[in-house]
Amino acid sequence: MVARQGYFITLEGVDGAGKSSHIASIADCLRQHAPALVVTREPGGTPAGEQLRDMLLHQAMHQDTELLLMFAARCEHLRTVISPALARGDWVLCDRFTDATYAYQGGGRGLDDARIGELEQWVQLGTQPDLTLLFDVPLEVARARRSSAREPDRFEAQAEAFFERTRQAYLRRAAAAPGRIRIIDASRSMEEVGASVVAVLTERLQSWQ
Repeated sequence: MVARQGYFITLEGVDGAGKSSHIASIADCLRQHAPALVVTREPGGTPAGEQLRDMLLHQAMHQDTELLLMFAARCEHLRTVISPALARGDWVLCDRFTDATYAYQGGGRGLDDARIGELEQWVQLGTQPDLTLLFDVPLEVARARRSSAREPDRFEAQAEAFFERTRQAYLRRAAAAPGRIRIIDASRSMEEVGASVVAVLTERLQSWQ
């Protein structure tokens, strides 16, 4: 893989955490510093990835198939979007990345982290985010937000126990990588959450200068 030159920022959190509501403002903040910014998402981000996303969100499948399709979409995403952008010196803002796989397929589905790690090593060849913002909320808050949304997809429709396992997996990853993963208390108002995000970004941007 080509040596990276740009910065890679990801957003994470359980469904209903509210991260998607802040993507536009985060992108605006980053554009003030980045030579160019690519905003993308997982699963998806490429024509093939978007087709796989539709399958993953709406078609029933074995959990091993789900894991493999997640990494298939990620492989295409890395090879055609993320890695070329970073090599150009662009910055990348991605809604979910591999932390989500450890949280949803590892924590939620109960798949072995070692199996996920093997696929991660094979597909990513060392590519990791420089900064991850983890939007964390109590499950009752996430549930209320999901209930007011559109018809749920196959992940959003999971039982509360699934989301508890997913949230705890996220928090374990944050505890293991505090320098990369910064937890945002997303249970507060949009304005308060936005202020916290700006504070974290400002701190990190200063260290990148």
